[in-house]
Amino acid sequence: MRFSLKNEAAATQRALKILIVFAGLPGVGKTTVAQTLARTLAAVYLRIDTLEQVLTATMGDGVNIGSAGYLAGYAVAKDNLRLGLTVVADSVNGLHVTRSAWRNVALEAGVRIFEIELICSDTTTHRMRVEGRSTDIPGLYLPTWTSVLDRQYDAWESERLVIDTANVSAEQAVEAIMRRLC
Repeated sequence: MRFSLKNEAAATQRALKILIVFAGLPGVGKTTVAQTLARTLAAVYLRIDTLEQVLTATMGDGVNIGSAGYLAGYAVAKDNLRLGLTVVADSVNGLHVTRSAWRNVALEAGVRIFEIELICSDTTTHRMRVEGRSTDIPGLYLPTWTSVLDRQYDAWESERLVIDTANVSAEQAVEAIMRRLC
């Protein structure tokens, strides 16, 4: 049964005070889906790539910023959650330590967390996305297909919604998320 995303989003936004955390390898569609969801919910959108690129540009390309982008993201998310706003966090979030940190942000802010993992089960499609995409963040170097394959991505140990973007559009993914949120 289809529902009006606009009406449902307005009702959901009034009821939600939640941290929505995306995860997935580069090229699976996290940013597209996360931005669409944030727009639908009128939520705060927090993109770790943006924070990391600003830090890199400020400190210089040769400096390893380590976890600074994630740490800044946790702090900004917590500030907005404490204001009663819903936050949509967009990052690879591939390690147990980052997933645990996001859960701690929600706990410390006194809100619920909703974790979403995006995958792309079609290797050919995923590779084409990685190799064919461009960035909207000036100076950001996009990963190669080899670096995506070589990236550490820990197995999940917690409940989350898994969406396969090889089989659904961004709009369909947001509809699936909205159904679970309501």
